[in-house]
Amino acid sequence: MAEADDRLLAVRAAEGDEEAFEVLVHRHSPAMLRLAERLLGGRAEAEDAVQDAFVSAWRSLPEYRGEAGFGTWLYRIVTNRCLNLLRTRRPAADLDAVAEPAAPEHQSSPARAAESYAAVRDLAQAMGMLSAEQKVCWVLREIEGKPYETIAQAVGIRPEAVRARVFRARRMLTEAMAAWR
Repeated sequence: MAEADDRLLAVRAAEGDEEAFEVLVHRHSPAMLRLAERLLGGRAEAEDAVQDAFVSAWRSLPEYRGEAGFGTWLYRIVTNRCLNLLRTRRPAADLDAVAEPAAPEHQSSPARAAESYAAVRDLAQAMGMLSAEQKVCWVLREIEGKPYETIAQAVGIRPEAVRARVFRARRMLTEAMAAWR
């Protein structure tokens, strides 16, 4: 039902109905922001990417044909925006900028905190070894839980290519994180 609602709202928005587009933005922005934040690693850059993607979506609505669901179409726009940003980034990232997940006070000890920090640092370093395309496919599959077909539509490749990228990303991450098993 929501898919049909999205299509109707998209048609209305394409005809210039700003309120219909506002509903779509409110409905889809949390998921798009989560995706961008996971791909880009920072809230501010993710917010900018999602905002740019929604502006692009507004401008492109007349070309939206509804072949893919509206959410999938948005995933593709956000993914492309994030890929463009990732490709223009410098390859080396400051690993100290990776936030450590907060542990509940009663379970935290200095040794556990140090171990958690080291694991997050190593995972960030391992994620940095992935190509932008592998990272996008891996995040959409493993973190967002999207099916291969949806990822293929979002990224603009065949499902078989998505499977291959996810497989290679898993293998690289498994090898890089072997010490943590």
